[in-house]
Amino acid sequence: MVGRAITSLMEARSLLLPLALAAFTTVSPAETVKDRKGAVLDDRAHLEHDRRWIYNDFPKGFAEAKRTGKPLLVTLRCVPCLACAGIDARVLMQDLELTPLLDQFVCVRVMNANALDLSLFQVDYDLSFSTVFFNADGTVYGRYGSWTHQADSKDATIGGYRRALESALSIHRGYPANKPALAGKQGAPLPFKDPLEIPQLAGKYTRNLDWEGKVVQSCVHCHQIGDAIRAYYRDQKKTIPTEWIYPWPDPRTIGLTLAPDQVARVRSVVPGSPAGKAGLLAGDDIVSLAGQPLVSVADVSWVLHRAPGTGSVRALVRRLGADWPLQIELPDDWRQQSDISRRVSAWEMRAMALGGLLLEDLSDEERARRGIDKEAMALFVKHAGEYGKHAAAKKAGFQKDDVIVELDGRSSRVSESGVLGRLLLEHQPGEQVKAAVFRGTGRLELSLPMQ
Repeated sequence: MVGRAITSLMEARSLLLPLALAAFTTVSPAETVKDRKGAVLDDRAHLEHDRRWIYNDFPKGFAEAKRTGKPLLVTLRCVPCLACAGIDARVLMQDLELTPLLDQFVCVRVMNANALDLSLFQVDYDLSFSTVFFNADGTVYGRYGSWTHQADSKDATIGGYRRALESALSIHRGYPANKPALAGKQGAPLPFKDPLEIPQLAGKYTRNLDWEGKVVQSCVHCHQIGDAIRAYYRDQKKTIPTEWIYPWPDPRTIGLTLAPDQVARVRSVVPGSPAGKAGLLAGDDIVSLAGQPLVSVADVSWVLHRAPGTGSVRALVRRLGADWPLQIELPDDWRQQSDISRRVSAWEMRAMALGGLLLEDLSDEERARRGIDKEAMALFVKHAGEYGKHAAAKKAGFQKDDVIVELDGRSSRVSESGVLGRLLLEHQPGEQVKAAVFRGTGRLELSLPMQ
């Protein structure tokens, strides 16, 4: 038995080490391995009968958690994606820091979203690696995996994951007495029970993967859930809820930078930001937010994801050994400060609102060179799509290297993320939005089609 376990571990290392090394290079959040099918099949071959991991069967995990009294840990992993390969490999290889902690959990690995219960698994769907910690009765203890981790893979540290495990175990030891404090961690109401009920996905996928055939094409990726929900609202000519345009806000949206190797320790605060005005300081540990105990940065983003469009969020911080209650006031349009430009979901929203354009706010230096005021709109067209709905702007006359200086009657400075939200919230498919662009030395008037 010991020999087989060691062999299994060595085989896992031989598979995962290249991915771990790849994670230490600069990769985009959406970059994938070349042989996607091979990566998926290898993952199954090495882990389907692993002594620790229950593979792709979260109901079995809940049953085992109920039988043993242990908490449940479920990792969601898009295997071909490279962005979080390093942290994924180290968790699976049972890093020495993690092994004694993982022993205290029932561990489940889910690598496709086809059969997810959306009432339980509400995570940042743009990620390629995340973890949800549960009680056997389905109560969520906390989440790990944030956009900060994925966009900057060096921030996905084993130290941070270890602290998340420790915090989840602490919450488990206090359960069920602490259940009222966990109420806000539970999933919010969604229009659908599972991904295959969403119209854009219904009929195109089945609950089980086509392991003997086109396994990659049969897989519902997590980001497709968010894409399909946005399309559901859009197709009915309903306004997409703001939290689905700016999902899981990075704490930096409210002026907080948190340390990646801690649960929620403040590394820095932007003066004048909502966090700064609330009185948070570098070195503070956020013990709870909106009354919820935290296990990682992802829990902070969850609170912000569920926060009101305007209002306040209670924070309890530990400073110099004492606990301090603080109130973070959220101003109007605080979500629009989120940078969603690097998210996978931004591509589908660009098709809806920008006709397939990829925009970049010109830097102050470039504005000075071109004679454009610092406070004026100057959105540089880095790319104009050429296929399907991503070619709509190009067909309407927009070109790569154009500079959009007026859009929908507005000409003040704005980021691409701000424009995406504004257009999606204010316009429906079929409408045309007036735009003015600089091309060379001339100014052109064009119309941007909403889709």
